[in-house]
Amino acid sequence: MTWPARHLSRSIARPPREVIAFAGDPANLPTWAAGLSSGIRNEGGRWLAESPMGDIEVAFVGPVEAGVLDHDVTLPDGTVVHNPLRVLRNDAGSEVVFTLYRRDGVTESEFEADAAAIDADLVSLRAVMEG
Repeated sequence: MTWPARHLSRSIARPPREVIAFAGDPANLPTWAAGLSSGIRNEGGRWLAESPMGDIEVAFVGPVEAGVLDHDVTLPDGTVVHNPLRVLRNDAGSEVVFTLYRRDGVTESEFEADAAAIDADLVSLRAVMEG
């Protein structure tokens, strides 16, 4: 079985190596990812963040250095949500592409809200990188 997917992307006028170095560092996530704006902490090599549901774990599953910024988010109940994120070369700049899957049980309005939040995060990443 497969889930419907939507690809959200933004061009960033910075070389891929710079975007990868910044966006692929979990410590920088609160700077551009609104869902983690309250902060993230490293505990014993695990990156944890507070959420309304309790602590969540964020783990990049890479290879980050190749522009594969896929990350798994483990929810407090143990559910793991895989989030594909790529940084691609786009001439002298970068194209950042996030794939959003509509998982079972997610309504159309929830899916649209998730897409809007991810799009806003990509806009923030571009602003940080180009600012």
